[in-house]
Amino acid sequence: MIQEQAFALLKSGVNVFLTGEAGSGKTHIINQYTDYLRLHEIDFAVTASTGIAATHIHGMTIHSWSGIGVHQELDDDELRHIAENRYVAKRIKKAKVLIIDEVSMLDGKVLTLVERVCRKVRKLKVPFGGLQVVLVGDFFQLPPVAKKGTAIEFAFDSDAWRGLMPVVCYLTEQHRQEDKKFLDILSAIRGNTFDEMHFESLSERIISQEELPDDMTRLFSHNINVDTINMRELQKLPGKTKLFVMATRGPETLTDALIRGCLSPERLELKEGAAVMFTKNNANQGFVNGTLGIVVGFSAGTHYPIVKTSDGVRIETEPMEWTIAEGDEVFAKITQVPLRLAWAMTIHKSQGVSLDSAVIDLSQTFEYGQGYVALSRVRTLAGIHLLGVNARAFQVHPLVSAKDEQFRKASLLAEKEYNLLSQERIEEIEKNFIVLCEGKQKKEKKEKKKKEKVGERPFGKIREEYPKAYAKWTVEEDERLKKLFHKGVQIREMAETFGRKQGAISSRLKKLGLTS
Repeated sequence: MIQEQAFALLKSGVNVFLTGEAGSGKTHIINQYTDYLRLHEIDFAVTASTGIAATHIHGMTIHSWSGIGVHQELDDDELRHIAENRYVAKRIKKAKVLIIDEVSMLDGKVLTLVERVCRKVRKLKVPFGGLQVVLVGDFFQLPPVAKKGTAIEFAFDSDAWRGLMPVVCYLTEQHRQEDKKFLDILSAIRGNTFDEMHFESLSERIISQEELPDDMTRLFSHNINVDTINMRELQKLPGKTKLFVMATRGPETLTDALIRGCLSPERLELKEGAAVMFTKNNANQGFVNGTLGIVVGFSAGTHYPIVKTSDGVRIETEPMEWTIAEGDEVFAKITQVPLRLAWAMTIHKSQGVSLDSAVIDLSQTFEYGQGYVALSRVRTLAGIHLLGVNARAFQVHPLVSAKDEQFRKASLLAEKEYNLLSQERIEEIEKNFIVLCEGKQKKEKKEKKKKEKVGERPFGKIREEYPKAYAKWTVEEDERLKKLFHKGVQIREMAETFGRKQGAISSRLKKLGLTS
């Protein structure tokens, strides 16, 4: 299914499972849909299955949003108690659309609890109390973490999923076209067709300890490897350690959830020369979650670290906030310098991060999906440097493999049914959903946008949204744009990095002769 059809199905108000491999545009579609909901003043909630995923999308964990916390089961009294919590009740009643990201890591039992809470609060005997539910994720990524002695239940095997009956939108277009050989390897892992030829291609990327690059992030399956390497490398550096301590505000249960989901540690120790990774996006300063660099010094005035990124940009890195909020109301927040030591990190924590290159150790992988997640964090095959591989690294969970075939067929069926609808009927369905959600009917004035001149919109307003709009391009920016283009970074991400409109990025790429 192409992105336009998935977007149209979302606008129709049906429950949706949005899936597809890395680079197929899942995040882009969700951003597009949330923009659409804002335009029509429809209340929605963006949540995720884990704290790390929640920080990537600036949302809450589904556990916090629904009030279930760490519960895996609820009796009637516990359910009533949660439903009577005024904060939980307020946000569930207010929402018309519920988005759950990284659904592959959500245990099916938890999804069923969320469904029960929504039904109880909204007092409607329909799945999730009548919310439009949008499940987003890829079951080839990491599975739910099972408690000791219990079997995992995938979300698609839950009572909640069966009751919801989501329309499957399986995105098949690939927007990372820079490395066909690498894409073939990733597709082979997903399709359970990974063979000797694919293994040979990856074997060419194996390096020895002596060949280990100094300035590259290393991905490991176990925390102990990561902590040991990061501290060992930090201690090798001369000079005094600078300590940055996280500040917290709000109820402990909420700040604890933010801390668990934050890639920056509570106590961040840095030295000049430390390899670091940015853990948040800041378009104005030119970094995104996953940008790598080296600490080259500390500001004389603020003492904050100055980082030189892999693109050669120097950034004085000030503290940023991670919040749990709804609208203008902030329930809890943590504040920390948005960095972490980046000589090494776990494969689990790398989910959602994009890297230009990485050293990956798959010799101790213990979980389905770890090999696929680790490889798909890196943009090209040339950027992968393998320390080792074990037999399980590229295995796919048999349940996921079988279910994937069903998802593909269901998506094709949804596509065919959608194509039978007339344009008039599609528009009628979309209008009906807006009315049902008590939203505002607003036309997307595509014609007017084409004719609109710069002077017709206050320049200051444009700059509020796009800080570098209409600013002259510098030689340094052109060089940086070329590098990002050749690395396969998408136009939307480049626009965020440069603080400019996507159209401006496209125009500049044409002017530089990079696109036609």
